[in-house]
Amino acid sequence: MTRPSFLRRILLPGLVFQSVVVAGGYGTGRELVEFFLTLGPLGGLAAMGVSMVVWSAVCMVSFEFARTYRAFDYRHFFRELLGRGWVLFEIAYVILLLIVLAVIAAAAGTILEETFGWNYWIGVVGVMAAVGALVFGGSEAVERFLAGWSVVLYALYVVFFVWCFRTFGADITSTLTSEPAGTGWAWAGLRYAGYNLAVIPAVLVTIRTHESRRDSLTAGALAGPLAILPGVLFYLAMVGRYPGILDRPVPANELLEVLGSRGFQIAFQVVLFGTLIETGTGLIHAVNERIAGLARDRHGEMARWLRPAVAVAFLAAGTAISRFGLVGLIASGYGTLTLAILAIYVLPILTVGVARLRRGSPPG
Repeated sequence: MTRPSFLRRILLPGLVFQSVVVAGGYGTGRELVEFFLTLGPLGGLAAMGVSMVVWSAVCMVSFEFARTYRAFDYRHFFRELLGRGWVLFEIAYVILLLIVLAVIAAAAGTILEETFGWNYWIGVVGVMAAVGALVFGGSEAVERFLAGWSVVLYALYVVFFVWCFRTFGADITSTLTSEPAGTGWAWAGLRYAGYNLAVIPAVLVTIRTHESRRDSLTAGALAGPLAILPGVLFYLAMVGRYPGILDRPVPANELLEVLGSRGFQIAFQVVLFGTLIETGTGLIHAVNERIAGLARDRHGEMARWLRPAVAVAFLAAGTAISRFGLVGLIASGYGTLTLAILAIYVLPILTVGVARLRRGSPPG
């Protein structure tokens, strides 16, 4: 059997993690404002560093735990980690999934409305239809799309940052040092890392190719930097428009208006629309993998029609919730779940998970 490539073993988990994080984490820039830029430019940057370290640490242990116990969907993973308490994660995950889908729907509607003047609901229905179609394609189609679009996203964000720096780079550098880091940035970084780590179930399927502890730890260590780098580039660009940008529902549009290129604005929004599809697809795919894992335990296979049916059900619920608006969803919904994810997942995996791996507990 041919050994999986370096890309598939080591880079794919981090790229998929970044893909699922991006829309709920920093796709529009509003998330970066709520969690980081409100701390001041330097404080926000320090908080992002905390998030990166936490992401890498939790991914390293989680990937190795999944490989050791052959737990590649969240039902198996959290049954191994929490025992009967695994259902607590499922409850938190479903709630987060609905909130993120609502954020995706609201962001898609706002983007098309602000960029093209289209009706808000065209964006909402469009992004949900695209997610449903991609989920129907199954695991391979989902993984290819998530990894491929990540490369597109990196290229766009590099161009975006360089262009912003050339346009108002002096404002970026001067604003960064205009205020001290202050306090609260460590907790803000932990909070942001906490709720985003709930997307790990969407990444577990990529760990199937790992052959050793070295594979899992290396892939996990790289996941943090791979996921945070586009966000850092976006954040630094926003710093140049601080503090006025704090009040924009979609801060990305503020920066694109300053750059003044209609062509690049359209290209950026197309890629951003794709990131919304990425996140929604990855999160729903994790639910489908959980159902497929249950079917395999019962010596059966998940019915093909059930995948799009699950997607439609969640997408309809997310669309209904999206009426609360982008700013309100991000400010209220995400923060509510952070403590739950930290208590149910982050703390157990870094204590119980590490202890079990050190003891070398045999699978099953």
